[in-house]
Amino acid sequence: MTLKSSSIYISLVLIFTISMTSNAQKIEGLLYSDGNPVSLSLDKGKITEVSPLKKDAKIPKTYIAPGLIDIQINGYVGVDFSGPDLTVAGVKKATKALWKAGVTSYYPTVITSDIERIKTNFAILAKAKKDPEIGSSIPGFHLEGPYISPIAGFRGAHLEKYIKAPDWAEFQELQKAANGSIKLITLAPELEGAIPFIHKLVESGVTVSLGHHNGSAEDVALAVEAGAKLSTHLGNGCANEINRHNNPLWPQLSNEALTISIIADGFHLTREEVRTFYKTKGADKTILVSDALDLAGLPPGEYTRGERTLLLTPNVVKLPKENVLAGAASPISKCVGQIMEYTGCSLKDAVQMASTNPAEFFALKELGTIEKGKRADLILFTMEDNEMVIDRTYVGGELVYTQK
Repeated sequence: MTLKSSSIYISLVLIFTISMTSNAQKIEGLLYSDGNPVSLSLDKGKITEVSPLKKDAKIPKTYIAPGLIDIQINGYVGVDFSGPDLTVAGVKKATKALWKAGVTSYYPTVITSDIERIKTNFAILAKAKKDPEIGSSIPGFHLEGPYISPIAGFRGAHLEKYIKAPDWAEFQELQKAANGSIKLITLAPELEGAIPFIHKLVESGVTVSLGHHNGSAEDVALAVEAGAKLSTHLGNGCANEINRHNNPLWPQLSNEALTISIIADGFHLTREEVRTFYKTKGADKTILVSDALDLAGLPPGEYTRGERTLLLTPNVVKLPKENVLAGAASPISKCVGQIMEYTGCSLKDAVQMASTNPAEFFALKELGTIEKGKRADLILFTMEDNEMVIDRTYVGGELVYTQK
């Protein structure tokens, strides 16, 4: 080989190597926070540059925002994270469907059930979390129950026969099955043993949220003192009739240490409730969640799920036997436009509640904002009649969904 041909060969190898290790690309659109046109440079799964552009008719009238983060989702497109038929393939199916809805990270939520079933499903979710294709979209798991109120209304659609008092040894077994990935738990602070249980959870690095409870002001205060930081879907998981003075809502709304999560899908809470909650906590202390069930994305009708017969309407999932809502039928992207309509908040604030806040709350430092060095989990979308219409979704800089 001559010196010249050797140099050409080395150059080709270098070019090939660079192309194999780099996925540099540019995305143009309107920045969600101010509506100004920007160009994002992406490389190796990261945002490498955020550059302002001059306003130009050629720039797509599409918003760019960080991917949405849903910390409470029970299933999707027929995949039930608490069901007896859960598989890794099912988790992959749900994850890919959520990408289409703009959700780039989520916490699969396992609800009250037989302990062995919960253990089995966490083990399956732990395997899915290791999957190289979808694992980066699952930062942790949410355990909702079984340590919640057994009282009708407050227990919601959770089956009473599986509800129990907190048990630390039992929880450690669940955490072991989950490979340490239970990052969030919803429980009732008034249960016997709940306060020391919260202390242990917090010491172990698990975030504690209060939900499906009938705790008093004192119960809530003690739980916060023990380390509880969140209220699960405030205004839901609550009896239809409560004392106007002494109820679980006021202590949580008035406690500045608590962030609240809400289901702002237009059906779980009234306009007045959402407006009041938002005015009290503001964009900084509110997290939007879907609370979607596996029935979300399926045709309306009656479905049997385990030991429950559920009614899926175009808007919500109901448990007729208990006369309560069982969960949502829409992804979290539905909540973004809805809370804007209800409260008059900006798109920036709505995205903050659906992405930035959960990222900061759970110390997901690479996610939740559009900045140089952040992971390129991004969504491109339009707002049509206050509906977020997803055009493209990127996870780690990779295009995982396109509408076209």
